[in-house]
Amino acid sequence: MDTIASAYLAASGKSALAVVAFIVVGVVLVGALIWAVRLGIRVRRREPGPPQPHEQPRMPASGPVRESSQAREPNEMPHPEEGRRLTPHELRPTGSRPRTEEDSGGSFGGGGSGAR
Repeated sequence: MDTIASAYLAASGKSALAVVAFIVVGVVLVGALIWAVRLGIRVRRREPGPPQPHEQPRMPASGPVRESSQAREPNEMPHPEEGRRLTPHELRPTGSRPRTEEDSGGSFGGGGSGAR
């Protein structure tokens, strides 16, 4: 009797309805994906293409532009009275000077070989 009951339940409308619902959801998802791809293709066709070789940037007639870097000069930190904070106007301005080839040391990102 158990086999007859299980066969009856398997053939009932509930499991068939679940299968149909699963198939319908799958078809809707595939349709949505196809629509999204076609929309993406249409949008991509409206966008401008890559620049042509004659539209590419060119080097200035004066030659390549050089980087400018500056080295900070050391400046002693003023020592405030005990328990008091320094305010911005009490700090001295930090001076900078242009960097020369001799200054380019081996620090990370310094651009030098590190050997003097």
